[in-house]
Amino acid sequence: MLTIDAAILDAIVAHARRDHPDEACGIVAGPAGSDTPVRHVPMANAARSMTFYEFDSVEQLRLWREMDDADEEPVVVYHSHTATEAYPSRTDVSFAGEPNAHYLLVSTRDPEQTEIRSFRIVDGAVTEEPVQVVNAVVDSHAVQSYLFGQSPTTVDYECRASS
Repeated sequence: MLTIDAAILDAIVAHARRDHPDEACGIVAGPAGSDTPVRHVPMANAARSMTFYEFDSVEQLRLWREMDDADEEPVVVYHSHTATEAYPSRTDVSFAGEPNAHYLLVSTRDPEQTEIRSFRIVDGAVTEEPVQVVNAVVDSHAVQSYLFGQSPTTVDYECRASS
């Protein structure tokens, strides 16, 4: 299960919306071995494509060295799909090189609703996993606009009342 802070998830969605119609991409780093995403790092899509993403190689090398120096690892690797569902393409699966990472996909195909799904991709095998959003603030006037997975039952919200 991917457990992610609502603020980080909101930042990922904002990045995906901002870069639309091109695919957005980035990572969320966390302490090595913790499976805890804590530091959102939006990256440039070097491909500048609506159907493909590619980390800029110089930016990626710098970031991976930075994470290594800080004893961090990519806990979440994310990107958006601009015209299709949030499910890994064959290309996504073939380039998935972080077996311990959660692969978070955001579909921005619908301007009114954002589809978010998380997967583990190991040796070409794709396994969808539930998403737990923590530190979510409940706003009684807000309308939920995120669609998680195929069923809303795959999301567990840990909410606190707003002050």
